[in-house]
Amino acid sequence: MIKMKMVSLIILVISFFSLSVNTYANFNNGVDITWGGGRGKIEEGGELLTLSLDKTSGSGFQSKNEYLFGRIDMKIKLVPGNSAGTVTAYYLSSLGATHDEIDFEFLGNVSGEPYTLHTNVFSQGKGNREQQFYLWFDPRLDFHTYTVVWNPQEILFYVDGTPIRQFKNNEAHGIPYPKAQPMKLYSSLWAAEDWATRGGLVKTDWSKAPFVAAYRGFSADACIASAGHSTCSSSPPKSSWWTQSLDAAGAQKLKWVHDNYMIYDYCKDNRRAPPPECFL
Repeated sequence: MIKMKMVSLIILVISFFSLSVNTYANFNNGVDITWGGGRGKIEEGGELLTLSLDKTSGSGFQSKNEYLFGRIDMKIKLVPGNSAGTVTAYYLSSLGATHDEIDFEFLGNVSGEPYTLHTNVFSQGKGNREQQFYLWFDPRLDFHTYTVVWNPQEILFYVDGTPIRQFKNNEAHGIPYPKAQPMKLYSSLWAAEDWATRGGLVKTDWSKAPFVAAYRGFSADACIASAGHSTCSSSPPKSSWWTQSLDAAGAQKLKWVHDNYMIYDYCKDNRRAPPPECFL
């Protein structure tokens, strides 16, 4: 009887901690295609998802669950060839006028010219924290992993394991930080030729449609939020992302990216007043 009780207790403990995080590798279990009239497709038994865009419509999907902190990974192969005027968006967001949001957006370009990776962070409805980068590879040619680590201390953006951006929790200095609003993961492929490529100077060549972006390897190691409660409310998760920050090697990699591949930083834009975190 004692042995049976011990086994039951172990199973209960394991079950509790399994609620703290949720990991997907299959799109059938993890996401819903929400718009596009059949232009979004889940294939290969849930291992591959594709979004397509033509002159009539784009397409998009969202996660089945909401998250309140976590690590989100996705392998994406961007629209190949001439992708000018297209935007592939991959982001976390809550809803409402005071929403929180963590953005990756990939702005297409003509063949032979680089994609622009646009990032942003919204907190309580306030964004305007754009940083933009070129990548050190051609994201059209193969799948690459794009990661968001979001914990109570900071938000980290990674590309193939290399940090490209860090947004710290500076609430002590009066700067809002996303920490209370659960967010879903969204991704979409849509037309934005009025601004996406060279400020709208380069238009979409619709003779190249349909444009297709492909996704694999969706992983959400995260706290699941539902009905105002998080699976991590009673106990912090055991996953390393909960306390993850940049060590000296990570900080050096971040500096390498900023020195060599950053093409826009809101903190250095003299055309507008920088927000308070730029002075910290």
